[in-house]
Amino acid sequence: MSHSLENKTLAFAGICQAVSLVQQVARQGTIKDKAPLSATLNSILVTDADNTADIYGGQGQLTLGYQTIVDQLGNNDSRKNAELTRYLVGTLALERKLAKRKDLMAMLGERINQVKRQRHHFELLDEQVLANFASIYSDIISPIGPRIQVAGEPSFLQQSLVQHQIRALLLAGIRSAVLWRQLGGQRRQILFNRKRMVALAQSALRES
Repeated sequence: MSHSLENKTLAFAGICQAVSLVQQVARQGTIKDKAPLSATLNSILVTDADNTADIYGGQGQLTLGYQTIVDQLGNNDSRKNAELTRYLVGTLALERKLAKRKDLMAMLGERINQVKRQRHHFELLDEQVLANFASIYSDIISPIGPRIQVAGEPSFLQQSLVQHQIRALLLAGIRSAVLWRQLGGQRRQILFNRKRMVALAQSALRES
């Protein structure tokens, strides 16, 4: 896969979309538009794509992620969301810790293959599949810390389905962070290439 800034921005949009959906389900208890949810969660299972966009089912499946890039990295301060920034920083920090643990990366691969087999019998958004994704995050990612503290409506956060969705989406965020790093993504590039990333995100939104 090409290490172009366009591909890095696409993978970063994957992270942004995952954390935006985390915020949505934590605050509202549900995600009304299931298309970005399905694309984001399915990306966890795509491990042999020919190009970066195929991991998400095409660039058009990342509209929410690209919009989040524009809002978070653009010049309009009123659109910036400190909570999303915290989730993004937390996701990138967890990925860095995970990358240093080959044992955990191998375990992660095995557990994801189990979900692939489970998908022969259940739909992607079935609660049993979501619970399996969530347990992967709880068992492998969360213990390496620091934990991402998700804010939201307490009555929603107490529901098991909401908890499963949040952890599954955080796992998807980690998956996109791993991809971003594999494509040569580095945190300092977000600062130095901010304007170009926003321009690429805006262009992707026009095309979708």
